[in-house]
Amino acid sequence: MVREQASDIVAEMVANVMEVSVSVGDEVALGDPVLMLESMKMEIPVLAERAGRVKQVRVTAGDVVQAGDILLTLTH
Repeated sequence: MVREQASDIVAEMVANVMEVSVSVGDEVALGDPVLMLESMKMEIPVLAERAGRVKQVRVTAGDVVQAGDILLTLTH
């Protein structure tokens, strides 16, 4: 039996969520853009840190996130 592993993508700083580019069930490759954040008037793309399937999206456009907040979870 293959056991599913999960990994979280977390915010690295306080930011506004501008756009969520993925939905639950989407397949992503390493380096695919999954979110766009805005902090200090700069757009910051958040990229998939590994290939996998989106298990959970914890933010929506307009949310404010803090450093360390989980943005989404991937399974692989």
